Amino acid sequence: MFTPNLLSGTSGEDSAVRSKIVVVDDEPDLRDAVAEYLTASGYDVTAVGDAAAMREIAREQTFHLAILDISMPGEDGLSLGRWLRSKMPVGIIFATASGTSIDRIVGLELGADDYIVKPYELRELLARVRSVLRRVPAPTGTVSDDDGPLRPARRVVTFGGFSADLDGRMVTGPSGGMVEMAKSEFDVLEVFLTRANRLLSRSAIAEAIGLVEETDDSRALDIRIMRLRKKIEADPSNPRFLRTVRGEGYIFSLSDAGKTA
Repeated sequence: MFTPNLLSGTSGEDSAVRSKIVVVDDEPDLRDAVAEYLTASGYDVTAVGDAAAMREIAREQTFHLAILDISMPGEDGLSLGRWLRSKMPVGIIFATASGTSIDRIVGLELGADDYIVKPYELRELLARVRSVLRRVPAPTGTVSDDDGPLRPARRVVTFGGFSADLDGRMVTGPSGGMVEMAKSEFDVLEVFLTRANRLLSRSAIAEAIGLVEETDDSRALDIRIMRLRKKIEADPSNPRFLRTVRGEGYIFSLSDAGKTA
């Protein structure tokens, strides 16, 4: 069922030739078929059968994209995806045999860039891979700049004792530890950090993160902001950074912050 048509998937795109993908799935036939298809499409593909093997190769390599099966023996794909995101700026596509909305929602909340349900067509997977790769930054770490042009510096914004890596989508706190943050929360934080010290209306923020607030769920944005405050403010009821301007919107103050771009 998963035997690829190698001719139909070839893209010949330069970006595909440079992109490194890891496939983590405990089904060997599917894993091999996906790896063969994506390799024929011009990608540099590594395929492993479980999270332990993925953690081992991540010690030596970085990747642009990881395709992770959610249900695997041992550590599941959701946990592995969270760990990968803490180590490198990698795009993530979760794959699962479950089509339930709860798995999709949990995966996206944990930071997935896309989600695909098994059994899937390899052409559909390729389309999703290309879409995600257009949005993720090139990995850093073990890849040497001597092998090619220097990569642009990572976008890092500091505020108070926090440091937000906008490319890696990671936040570290004053103690140096990772701040666990759902994708929806980081999306809001990124909007504020890239538009700091500016008054933003609720509609402008919602539009920037692609949030459509329905009549019966008009406080969706406020809930995200409330959750974000709990993670970055010492006193969420009296915020230092993310302040409310009554009747107008919100403003994120970076008066004591520095930024590298």
